[in-house]
Amino acid sequence: MIKVGDFNSLKVVRRAEFGYYLDAETGNTSDDILLPMKSTLGRALNIDDEVEAFIYRDTSDRLISTLKRPHAKVGDLAYLKVIDITEIGSFVDIGLERDVLVPFKEENYKLETGRKYLFYVYLDKTGRLAATTYIDKYLHDTNSYNIDDEVEGTVYGIQTNGTLMIAIEDTYRAVVLRNENYTSITPGDKLTVRVKKYYEDGKMDVTTRKPRLEERDVVEEQILEFLNKNNGSMIYNDKSSPDDIKKIFRTSKNAFKRALGGLMKSDLIVQNEEGTRLK
Repeated sequence: MIKVGDFNSLKVVRRAEFGYYLDAETGNTSDDILLPMKSTLGRALNIDDEVEAFIYRDTSDRLISTLKRPHAKVGDLAYLKVIDITEIGSFVDIGLERDVLVPFKEENYKLETGRKYLFYVYLDKTGRLAATTYIDKYLHDTNSYNIDDEVEGTVYGIQTNGTLMIAIEDTYRAVVLRNENYTSITPGDKLTVRVKKYYEDGKMDVTTRKPRLEERDVVEEQILEFLNKNNGSMIYNDKSSPDDIKKIFRTSKNAFKRALGGLMKSDLIVQNEEGTRLK
């Protein structure tokens, strides 16, 4: 039985001017599947050769094959680029002659042309390739990472409370709580995060923040850079509001205060009620 949206081992049964036909093994030659010449990767094939061909439906809904390797097959999670937005949904590039539809009902957030997002590829009711951003149920839980390990992942959603949903290595469920992120992030963004702990439900709790000492060093550099760009002074000090600190320095109030303390201990800055300045 032919697996649409996947690779199939099929035999070449005849040749035409525009390509080859592969045996669909139904006993009916009208079911044979076209392998266009442009999809053979330059291979010269002979009758009875067996090939690993990817099967999908063309624009006329006929089964067609290719020896090219698409970016994903049915059942895969894949980081794919949106190339068009239409009245029926968005289309993503999957590496084939035909792009794959993401129906509007399968868009958990607004998609933008030219950006990449994490999708799950499936077959719709008509047997066509389709994709969805509702990927949580296709992710897995794991406890294989050590606490403080740095890992990479893709943001696939933002909860109403500001918690980021992130797929570690595009495979495992994790969350970044609102107070563990101080940058502007949207679905589709790739992040390097640090493992904090595991929840009882199996999800990982990760953070975009560095370990405390590393974070302090980073924020110290940001403060010095800001001061140097502003004639050696600024209105911000350890009494500034957390919102101002987050907006300007993309960090927490506590991390900012630790960095100020480190710079004062190194005798690089002084601060008073009016703000902070270089010594």
